[in-house]
Amino acid sequence: MTLTNFINQFDVENSIVLLEGKREVSSNDSDLLIQLGKTLATKTKKMKFRSGNANGSDHYFSMGVASVDKSRLQVITPYSGHRQKTNQAHETIALDEIHLAAESEVIYQSKANNKIGKLVDQYMSGARDQYSIKAAYIIRDTIKALGTEVIKPATFGIFYDDLNKPKAGGTGHTMKVCEQNNIPIIDQKTWFKWLEE
Repeated sequence: MTLTNFINQFDVENSIVLLEGKREVSSNDSDLLIQLGKTLATKTKKMKFRSGNANGSDHYFSMGVASVDKSRLQVITPYSGHRQKTNQAHETIALDEIHLAAESEVIYQSKANNKIGKLVDQYMSGARDQYSIKAAYIIRDTIKALGTEVIKPATFGIFYDDLNKPKAGGTGHTMKVCEQNNIPIIDQKTWFKWLEE
């Protein structure tokens, strides 16, 4: 898929594009993430961009989008006040603001993460300790893709992944949720080429 094809297909009303990835970003790549955010925000008019407000990829992608049009940037955070000082989004939705008990599909798909599944149950039961809080990040990652009753689902996912250990951790969870729900995704193997177009 070329950048032009992507824009022609996805720069439409209600299009939500995930821009996110690993916290560890190669020093050679950080400018490319900023550049992609800037390029997409400049060359499109209707799509909105969604991030998890994490350090690393999320931050760099968001910098690029916000430098052009922060009104099209939305972040979903695992709790209120998460990285507030570096949050560049026009709209922030924290997990605390979402009625999770009504989001059975989000919880079901979050629990599918083998490492965190039991912690999701603890989190849903009200636990908020150093272990159960890990579930908040996975639930947040699931919501970024699936949406909720009031948050639109993503229509496309653009990721910066660790190509040596692909689809691992929270980024991998989000990528897998996208794939399981027929949300197309790409990683830097594709979008690095877009920056040369």
